[in-house]
Amino acid sequence: MSASPVLLYLHGFNSSPQSLKAEQMRTLVAQREGIEWLCPQLACHPMDAWRQIEQLVRAHQGRPLGVIGSSLGGFLATRVAEHFGARAVLINPAVQPYNLLKDYLGPQLNPYTQQHYQLEPQHIDELRALEVAELSCASRLWVLLQTDDEILDYRLAEREYARARLTIEQGGDHSFQGFQRYCPDILSFLFD
Repeated sequence: MSASPVLLYLHGFNSSPQSLKAEQMRTLVAQREGIEWLCPQLACHPMDAWRQIEQLVRAHQGRPLGVIGSSLGGFLATRVAEHFGARAVLINPAVQPYNLLKDYLGPQLNPYTQQHYQLEPQHIDELRALEVAELSCASRLWVLLQTDDEILDYRLAEREYARARLTIEQGGDHSFQGFQRYCPDILSFLFD
């Protein structure tokens, strides 16, 4: 008997497991038998979040692993795919997030958890250290992009993930409008 698969969902910057996409995916997984759903509240700082992810992945070693990452979670999901051989679906993933987040240095408030914390230059350095320099896992990635993402320039991800499976929709926004349409196909991509 083969081990049951694990689906790890990684939310984005200042987000949480209560985000709409995470809830939509969790609802679908709950209707399926045999997939374990993992959607942790990630630590606010990049290296702490990565250690948390590594610990979860190692705790489920030997089982098929699929990863979904949204925005900054997509950046981290890329690293999971690269380091652990998993398949991953990236939703409007952050590319070079250290460039984007340096504009957010200072006090932060996660609107979901109400947690206050500081984003400091060392955390930008942590993001640089977590970047996958050579993307050898592109064949295991499916990247969903919407062109009217108001936070990230989708063209950066289009270039970064050119060798991956790409779905680019005109319009939409950073939250990826209509995400639920893809949920069944995401499960198939990750586990079939």
